[in-house]
Amino acid sequence: MRPVTEPAVEPLSADEEALVRTLGRVMTVLPKLIDHDLRQDAGISLTEYSTLMHLSEAPEKRLRMNELATACDLSLSGMTRAVARLESEGFVRRIRCDADGRGWHAVLTPEGLARLEAAYPTHLRSTRQRITDNFADFDLVTLTQALDKVGCPGSTPV
Repeated sequence: MRPVTEPAVEPLSADEEALVRTLGRVMTVLPKLIDHDLRQDAGISLTEYSTLMHLSEAPEKRLRMNELATACDLSLSGMTRAVARLESEGFVRRIRCDADGRGWHAVLTPEGLARLEAAYPTHLRSTRQRITDNFADFDLVTLTQALDKVGCPGSTPV
C-alpha cells in the first residue's frame, strides 16, 4: 500500500501569524484578567461566577454536574471542586438525580442568586472594559460569526 501524502500547506502570512499569536495570548490572558477583577472587586472567582450564572439560566436553576461542567468548560472533577466550594458557602446545593439516582444535580440557592447578582456589576464592567469596548468600531455580528467558527461547538480536542 502506498503512503498517503498530504497536500502542501502554505505558511502563514505575517498578518495571519500576528492574528494567531494575538488570539492565543487573548485566550490565555483574558480569563485571568476577568478573574482578577472579580476576585478583587466582588470576592468571587470567574469559575464560581460562571457556575452561578449557568445555574441561574437553567430550568429550575439546576443542572446535572456533567452538564454544568460542560457549560463551564471544566472537567467533572474541576466542577465538583467548584461546586463544593460554593456549597460550603450556601450558594449551591447538590441533590441526587431523580431519574437514575446515580447522578447529581447542582441547584442554585436564593443566596447563590443574590451572590451572582451582587457580582454582576463587576463582571459587566470588566467585560465591557476588557472586551466589548475594544470592538466598538467593528461589526459585532460578523466578528461573532467568525469567532464561532473557531473551535466550533461540539468539536473535541485532539
